Amino acid sequence: MSSMEEQQVMMVDLVGEYHEIKDEIDEAVHRVVESGHFILGEEVEAFEHEVARYLGVRHTIGVASGSDALLLALMALDIGPGDKVITTPFSFFATASAVVRLGATPVFCDIDPRTFDLDPGSVRRYLEASYTPAVKALIPVHLYGQCCDMDPLLELARKYNLKVVEDCAQSFGSTYKGHQSGGIGDIGCFSFFPTKNLGAYGDGGMVTTNDDDLAEHVRMLRVHGARRKYHHEELGINSRLDAMQAAILRVKLKHVDQWTERKRVLAAAYDKELSTLDWLQVPYVMPECRHTYHQCTIKVPAERRATIQEALAQAGIQTQVYYPEPLHRQPCFSDKQELPEEPLNVDAVVPSVLSLPMSHSLSLSATNAVGEVLCSFSCQQPLCTSNGCLHSASTAPLG
Repeated sequence: MSSMEEQQVMMVDLVGEYHEIKDEIDEAVHRVVESGHFILGEEVEAFEHEVARYLGVRHTIGVASGSDALLLALMALDIGPGDKVITTPFSFFATASAVVRLGATPVFCDIDPRTFDLDPGSVRRYLEASYTPAVKALIPVHLYGQCCDMDPLLELARKYNLKVVEDCAQSFGSTYKGHQSGGIGDIGCFSFFPTKNLGAYGDGGMVTTNDDDLAEHVRMLRVHGARRKYHHEELGINSRLDAMQAAILRVKLKHVDQWTERKRVLAAAYDKELSTLDWLQVPYVMPECRHTYHQCTIKVPAERRATIQEALAQAGIQTQVYYPEPLHRQPCFSDKQELPEEPLNVDAVVPSVLSLPMSHSLSLSATNAVGEVLCSFSCQQPLCTSNGCLHSASTAPLG
């Protein structure tokens, strides 16, 4: 451990990433400044086309943020007051806030405690017991970089005539049965927040779809509901991806697959180092998925998490908890939600999750250092396996 004592192991190293591709980034920024075109325009259109080819979708619409991508997707689907949208309580705030901002009600179904993603069984139980025509859409969140189990969700969506809005904020490059996230449901929503798999140097987002009408609707809504300047057909919003971010993202897009494969190597190193510890759960990967490891999130005994974080911090190793409070327990949603099941698996999972450093620039010596600290713990009991929470013995090989 001595070699790592004075070296900070960061969750992600954006400065190091910049220096790795500095010449390409500087050229892209200079190109935009020299052009004098800073909002939408040729740079954004080129980026949209390049992402469409990468994802294998017909339409990509650059917007101002991942939060706006969700809002615009729901607006384009005419979600509004009185409607209900099924989603997960284990996600970033924006997933549910987009629903509530439009006057609709988020229905928080439960998660699969192995993958942390929305549980199709919980969705099915809700629909069988409580479906009404007010239930209009389903938002699966591909959390931490692993796609949800989409086939049973799509089957439920067809049966109950629901639109499927993929929250792909953490899953750029992730696949399910060979299909890229963002091209599986009716519409996909990406975030280009700087720490994402494909991250800008500021905010940015994208809506993806294979539906011509939906694409046209989103394009209109992102510019104040206007197809022609100063002619407003609907109450849209101002949500345009700027050219500078698009140019930077075009550079990074060329590297994203190489960076993702490096993260998968690092995840495998973590798995090898930690899978012998019966008191923690390494990330479970569904065989049909390509996990991109936006986060490498383990489960530890809830009563020891703070102690484990402190030990890692003392060794110069950063960790984070994503997310410390589930959405159904956020005060702002307390009177604006529907909660069909209790207790939820998510309430047992939240106190136990811990995200380890994960960046393509991370060294194997850094993952070994993390492993050394975790292996130094001696827990008297293995991780609880109640509610289907399976630990390392249940992990699958990298997909």
